Amino acid sequence: MTHYDWNQLTPEQLNPQITRKAIHSGNMTIARLELQKDAQVAEHSHHNEQITMVERGALKFAIDGGHKVVRGGETLVIPPNVPHGVVALEDTVVFDVFAPSRDDWPR
Repeated sequence: MTHYDWNQLTPEQLNPQITRKAIHSGNMTIARLELQKDAQVAEHSHHNEQITMVERGALKFAIDGGHKVVRGGETLVIPPNVPHGVVALEDTVVFDVFAPSRDDWPR
């Protein structure tokens, strides 16, 4: 068993508007991201299944040829290999869970 405190993890600055903290296990990754209003994540895809849980704020996803707004208290499940991108409509805190773990991220 390993115990983590989100408040003690060092954030990774992905760009001037997005920070990420991540915890990796053998089979999963969970990340806590803070996005400032208007922050963007370019369209991408990965072999990992993704569950996105918005704690507060709102994200607009470009996915499946359309758009989906996910707000605080809501969750979106993204299947593997589905292209998606996002824009923060407000300052937002979001948790992303990936299975299998994100081997392409720093540990």
